[in-house]
Amino acid sequence: MSGALTLDEAVAVADRLRAAGRRIVLANGCFDLLHVGHVRYLAGARALGDVLFVGVNSDAAVARLKGPGRPLMPAGERAELLAALRAVDHVVVFDDDTADHLVARLRPHVHAKGTDYTTQSVPERDTARTVGAEVAIAGDAKQHSTRDLIALIRERFVPGAGR
Repeated sequence: MSGALTLDEAVAVADRLRAAGRRIVLANGCFDLLHVGHVRYLAGARALGDVLFVGVNSDAAVARLKGPGRPLMPAGERAELLAALRAVDHVVVFDDDTADHLVARLRPHVHAKGTDYTTQSVPERDTARTVGAEVAIAGDAKQHSTRDLIALIRERFVPGAGR
């Protein structure tokens, strides 16, 4: 079980929630090797509304965005981990390099990005504004990254790596 909705299922859920007056927040990312920075970002995003949808980049998108050897975990497993988090209400996997299409279809009240962005640098900013969504930055200062965690694991556990 991946814990993920299809895009059409997510749109139907978002439409029902919006009609019921719930404030919808959308966060997105690769979430390849879940770490505390991800958890803090998602908790911060969830605090911006009533319901948190999380868009997870597909395996093909992660490979395009992050390069060779990524993702470390398939999208279904990443979605399952995210769906198990208290802050996350719904997960949807998407194949684009940005979440523009996801923002356009889900029409959240808030599109939240992590602190490695500013409200001016969010790639989906224009799409969010077009659908009437606020763009917000959530989470704590960017002190954690999957790239750094992979490097640390290699340094500690792969003989000759990192030297």
